[in-house]
Amino acid sequence: MTGEATADAADGKQGPGAPRVGLAVIAREWGRIGCIGFGGPPTHIALLRQLCVQRRGWISASEFEDGIAATNLLPGPASTQLAILTAWRLRGTPGALVGGVCFIVPGLVLILALAALFLAGDPPLWVLGAAGGAGAAVAAVAVQAAGALVPASWKRAGDGHAAQARWVGYALAGGSAAALAGPWMVLVLVAAGLVEMGVRTGPAVPRPRGRAAWPVPLALAAPAAGGLGALAWVAFKVGALSYGGGFVIIPLMQADAVDRYHWMSDGQFLNAVALGQITPGPVVQTVAVVGYAAAGLGGGLLAAAMAFAPSFLMVIFGGSRFDRLRSSTAVQGFFTGAGPAVIGAIAGSAIPLALVLEHSWQYGVLAAAAVWLLALKRGVVSALLGAGTLGMVAALAGWPVT
Repeated sequence: MTGEATADAADGKQGPGAPRVGLAVIAREWGRIGCIGFGGPPTHIALLRQLCVQRRGWISASEFEDGIAATNLLPGPASTQLAILTAWRLRGTPGALVGGVCFIVPGLVLILALAALFLAGDPPLWVLGAAGGAGAAVAAVAVQAAGALVPASWKRAGDGHAAQARWVGYALAGGSAAALAGPWMVLVLVAAGLVEMGVRTGPAVPRPRGRAAWPVPLALAAPAAGGLGALAWVAFKVGALSYGGGFVIIPLMQADAVDRYHWMSDGQFLNAVALGQITPGPVVQTVAVVGYAAAGLGGGLLAAAMAFAPSFLMVIFGGSRFDRLRSSTAVQGFFTGAGPAVIGAIAGSAIPLALVLEHSWQYGVLAAAAVWLLALKRGVVSALLGAGTLGMVAALAGWPVT
């Protein structure tokens, strides 16, 4: 531990063996990660590991890996939950609040500023072109995101032929639901989890407590009218039900934002997803763009607050029980079944995302993005920036971009 870390830890401990670090230090370090965390969860995890384990020695390597495993078991943005959890380990509830907020705010400020530009009533031609190009690539990003989750989920299913056949069935069910059922897709995810839980633990298993029990009432209850109440509910539902990573918010949110409440067009929704990918912080911040489209800056802030609230609540009130969660056969079985359904849902969301493209040149951009991401194995940020550049070129060349 460095001299600065020793000084920070001088006034006691919080959590199993963790030093009590000053809130100002947490604000500075977690804010720094929030500013430079381009690239999604792998980057966030690497930066948190470098800070907490390697550079400061605040958390042991094994405890950090346990935190990754626990947060990946749960719905919601896993890397954000890990940021909140590591700060909670160091300073309890105040640390979780300060660390989580400082991690989230930099990306949130940037994405709201970009939302104001891209959703302006009369944006410049180059902005329309960049939006059309970046939005065209989103379907390829969805397929890439799903593919990245396959190896770990397949390994978790086990080596038996029956288990692997169920994995394929869950994935196909999730993909079909994402393409056809919109926000009701969550019922398919829950059903897959419950089926696998029953297979692995027997029919007499109790209903899982905590987050695994939330989705059914959350999915069934929704305000019929629009307004801030509907926006808050949609955002909260997204934050509480995004199993398997932030990208599953696409099928959860698209039907509500575009078809049900008409807060934005299909093209604007594609732009929102693209902005969530190229800004630092979690993909769930896409919901802030939806909120901005629905109710301006206040709507964006409300949507972000509601989407991230479940992560804060579950870490603060459930962090001490995470070890028990990981050891629960029922919970492990549930997420073993829900995981492939989520992968299928993320991949399946590419179908409606591709179908809403309006111009033929956008399909060319989509094909180029697919080659970049899936064949050449390049990064998402570079793919979206390149697609946006192609869109600007198309706009300046006089091709249709509206």
